Amino acid sequence: MPKKPEQSSLQKISIALALYQPDIAQNTGTMLRLGACLGVHVHIIHPTGFPFSAKAIKRGALDYLEHAEFTEHLSWAHFRDWQVESGRRLVLLTTKASVSMYAASYAEGDILLMGRESAGVPDAVAETADLRIRIPMRQTMRSLNVAVSASLVLGEALRQTGHFEALT
Repeated sequence: MPKKPEQSSLQKISIALALYQPDIAQNTGTMLRLGACLGVHVHIIHPTGFPFSAKAIKRGALDYLEHAEFTEHLSWAHFRDWQVESGRRLVLLTTKASVSMYAASYAEGDILLMGRESAGVPDAVAETADLRIRIPMRQTMRSLNVAVSASLVLGEALRQTGHFEALT
């Protein structure tokens, strides 16, 4: 699937969402829909666990895909080179973090990195994160769905940086 061109009609929000080698097409579609609705650019880091195409993600994206801004990165190394060159902070959402997503301070330019549904991110990727955060939850529960997690963290980041006011 080719890189989507920028759409000037979308409000530009500098916080971005990045999906590390997503496994499930429906979750990827849902997070692209989330990005479209909130004006947030989404980065897809390949390889994906499914053939990445409009048809594959249609169930989650519905008819919002044409409104989504996203960039595909061929690999983690490609994404990482872009992220470092752009000088943007990488914020990893992980169950292994000790910092609550609500205790963290978010800033313009942050990239919120979501791991694979099946395995999160490798330790080498986690070590590159400038900040590692977790969603507080009952200790007997393992994790939330990745798309639900993305919406919680993205919502808090947009609230802290004042972006919701521009959407209302």
